[in-house]
Amino acid sequence: MKVAIVGAGMAGLACAGALTEAGASVTVFDKGRGPGGRMATRRLETPLGEASFDFGAQYFTARDPGFIAQVERWEAAGMAAPWPQARPDAWVGVPAMNTLLRDLAGRHDVRFARLVKGLLRDGDGWHVVGQDFRAAAFDAVVLALPAEQTAPLLTLHDFTLSQAALYARSQPCWTAMFAFAEPLNAPDVLRDTGAIAWAARNSAKPGRCGPESWVVQATPNWSAAHLERGMEEVGVLLLEALARATRTGTEPEPVAQSVHRWRYALSAGTGIGALWNATSGIGACGDWLLGPRVECAWLSGRALAAQMLNPQQPATAAAAE
Repeated sequence: MKVAIVGAGMAGLACAGALTEAGASVTVFDKGRGPGGRMATRRLETPLGEASFDFGAQYFTARDPGFIAQVERWEAAGMAAPWPQARPDAWVGVPAMNTLLRDLAGRHDVRFARLVKGLLRDGDGWHVVGQDFRAAAFDAVVLALPAEQTAPLLTLHDFTLSQAALYARSQPCWTAMFAFAEPLNAPDVLRDTGAIAWAARNSAKPGRCGPESWVVQATPNWSAAHLERGMEEVGVLLLEALARATRTGTEPEPVAQSVHRWRYALSAGTGIGALWNATSGIGACGDWLLGPRVECAWLSGRALAAQMLNPQQPATAAAAE
């Protein structure tokens, strides 16, 4: 089986891994310059050296036996470590969250900087089409994207499956990254403070180095209310919110900063697990089909692969509560 997977996040790469283990030939397409998806890491040059920020998922947990085994392999390789400051069962990638995605992506044919605009199907199979490329031909295609990006690609080929994506909604999240010359007088983690849903001293995570670095993530309601504001303005507002949350009295002056708008950050999770049409050979996976956790993305990808390899198996995955 030749399979195209659109999206090199946790779900897409988990699906690719399971399919490859079964002997399938897999090609992954991603619009980014490297793996990560919502487990992305950004690096900024500062006068004090390079600062890094996990500006998507801040940590992950492991409850499913299969995912626990995967995390144990990462830990043994020095690529994952506990971070109890977030919560007793929290884990992070080392030295960055995207380390784990780089590990998974390194086992596959992943083509980065490939923004997929559409899918075509003819007598030869599935064709993945971008602005300046057309890849062919595949026996099956998997969409490992947020629901809002999955729906328009699915609609033209399988309206029944697309309805699940059409009804799924993700909440946005404005995220600011700040590097400071001096440590802030604050705990490593702040939660639910004014406009801030989460703020963390990223430089305090296991395996990190460099200057004092903070990731500040706004609440879904605040992010939605300010969704179309400029990045510079949002950066000012979230810096003010961080000053209030840390009770410094005055806004600390960053030596470097960056802002990112996640339009599709937090999925509610439909509980379906995965979507698959064995007749046409098209499917979808992602945390939006199960729950808003890194582990759910992994479970969804593995569940879809199992369904593709054995059409009699239900395309569901336990949420591992």
